[in-house]
Amino acid sequence: MLDHMQLLLKRPAETEAALVRFIDLLHDPKSPYFHQWLTAEQFRVNFGPADADVSIVSNWLSTHGLTVNGVQAGGVVIDFSGTAGQIRDAFKTEIHQIDVGGVGHVANMSNPRIPAALSDVVNGIVSLNDFRPHTNFKSRPAYTYTSGSSTYHAVAPADLATIYNLNPMFRSGISGQGQAIVVIENTNVYSSADWTTFRSTFGLSSYTSGSFTQIHPAPASGANNCTNPGVVAGNEREAELDAEWASAAAPGAAVVLASCGDTSTTFGGLIALQNLVNSSNPPAIISISYGECEAMNGATANAAYSSVYQQAVARGISVFVSAGDEGAASCDADLGNATHGIGVSGFASTPYNVAVGGTDFGDTYARTTASYWTAANGTTDGSAISYVPEIPWNDSCASVLIAAANGYRTTYGTTGFCNSPTGNAYFLTTASGSGGPSGCAAGAPSESGVVSGTCRAYAKPAWQSLLLLLGNPADGVRDLPDVSLFAANGVWGHYYIVCDSDVPDGGAACTGAPSGWAGGGGTSFAAPIWAGFQALVNQATGSRQGNPNPVYYSLAATEYLLGGTSTCNSSRGNGVASNCVFYDITLGDMDVNCSGTNDCYRPSGNYGVLSTRNSSYSKAYGTGAGWNFATGIGTVNVTNLVNAWPR
Repeated sequence: MLDHMQLLLKRPAETEAALVRFIDLLHDPKSPYFHQWLTAEQFRVNFGPADADVSIVSNWLSTHGLTVNGVQAGGVVIDFSGTAGQIRDAFKTEIHQIDVGGVGHVANMSNPRIPAALSDVVNGIVSLNDFRPHTNFKSRPAYTYTSGSSTYHAVAPADLATIYNLNPMFRSGISGQGQAIVVIENTNVYSSADWTTFRSTFGLSSYTSGSFTQIHPAPASGANNCTNPGVVAGNEREAELDAEWASAAAPGAAVVLASCGDTSTTFGGLIALQNLVNSSNPPAIISISYGECEAMNGATANAAYSSVYQQAVARGISVFVSAGDEGAASCDADLGNATHGIGVSGFASTPYNVAVGGTDFGDTYARTTASYWTAANGTTDGSAISYVPEIPWNDSCASVLIAAANGYRTTYGTTGFCNSPTGNAYFLTTASGSGGPSGCAAGAPSESGVVSGTCRAYAKPAWQSLLLLLGNPADGVRDLPDVSLFAANGVWGHYYIVCDSDVPDGGAACTGAPSGWAGGGGTSFAAPIWAGFQALVNQATGSRQGNPNPVYYSLAATEYLLGGTSTCNSSRGNGVASNCVFYDITLGDMDVNCSGTNDCYRPSGNYGVLSTRNSSYSKAYGTGAGWNFATGIGTVNVTNLVNAWPR
């Protein structure tokens, strides 16, 4: 039995266009609809499919023996269950048990077929397999292996507050009071005591309004599709770090973990997200740290995330999503080498979410560590002195900075770093902060996981076009990331500390010095932290903000146009101007090693580097003044962001 499958509906083209225009008006301060967020009922009445169409589709499912469990409040998703035989009869596709790398899975053998009579209202089935999205977390290595780096400077909450200038907000009484940050999961935390230990160890317990709860949100109507997932081995650290670091950024906020168990075909995090967005009292801020590349996620699943985020921003919800941990090779996540070419996460590439990329600290590369970190930790284990210069997070041999630090002038070719003994031994990896152009949000690739065939990208949002003259390319498509934050796992000696006491599953006892606790990096940290920053904005302004990207891009355009990028160039470190809202990352890249013929420059040797051309070196991607694919707008001075936010 396949329980709680999802059939995604679509609204008429003119209704879709009207919704897009209305969302723009919701975010336009000059509009009479500014911040007039919709209820679930208003959304369905004004922008949902016609009730008659929903009934026709529901009845069609029933005639094939499938059980309709309910229709989401927004009207665009029908929850249904049935057997593999009923799916074969209705959608003309076989569901088989398959073996992939010694692991059993269930999956459809061909794309489901929608009857022509229903094609105007049915988008497709969101998923007919049990392949799950990946977390965007990278454990720290057991040793420091970058040339010139002999000491770790692990990042504690106090360091976050110093580097990104949170302390003036905290001193003024803005720490997230009255705000809730929801982290989306398909698991519970291993122990809620870990969150408490993290807070008490790092001096956050004094923010007494801060709290942590776990919920399993049921749908507004129909059969309950949200089960308690318990603790899912391999994912529970994701839940721990999301909850802990959202709280580090907004220690006075309520952190809510919303999780649902995976069904045989549907990711539990998507169920939790949909149920919250369709609820009568939706949260104002949501963070998601999972991902899957557009070309593998598939057109209908991509549309499902775009649809729920679209409904979210219409209801005033700000959605923060990890851009990914694999450079511009998001179809090669968690692998040692890229083979599928350039691609981005379908979880992060929609026009309705903030895509959060990753940086590292550049002091080790510049040999200026003593200028930015004290020799001993403070009472709450902080050691950062000021803002620290940043570079893109990149663990790969394709990084020009890592290659240079190891004495190599090039990353590619027989004599390049990626084909050297050191590069082969330690640096063959796709681990790095992600970015790139949307390429396969719709349509279908002709080669699995490769942007090809009938693939189509999301169009470039109007707010991203504000930076066309400031780094963002005139490519006509949605580009990632929007913003970035420190996300490294130790390649230059810096990583985040996590309290995850699940020792059998790779954690560590949260006792003694935090240097002995679990730790790591990834944009899994950056997304919930940015969600915490937004909680400070929401508290200061007294209102929810919906999609914050229009304001982020407007502030960045003003900053970079008026003052140029030099005074807020991150490489200036503690010499950056005091009025910077964003720090522009201009040194380094997020390029990764590759092989094959998909966006891979390999003139000689076993390994090449990801490139926008196969025939020449055009790395994917480097930094540059203003917006860039490696870090987006850049990172942030939070106090300046809050103070500059339009009131």
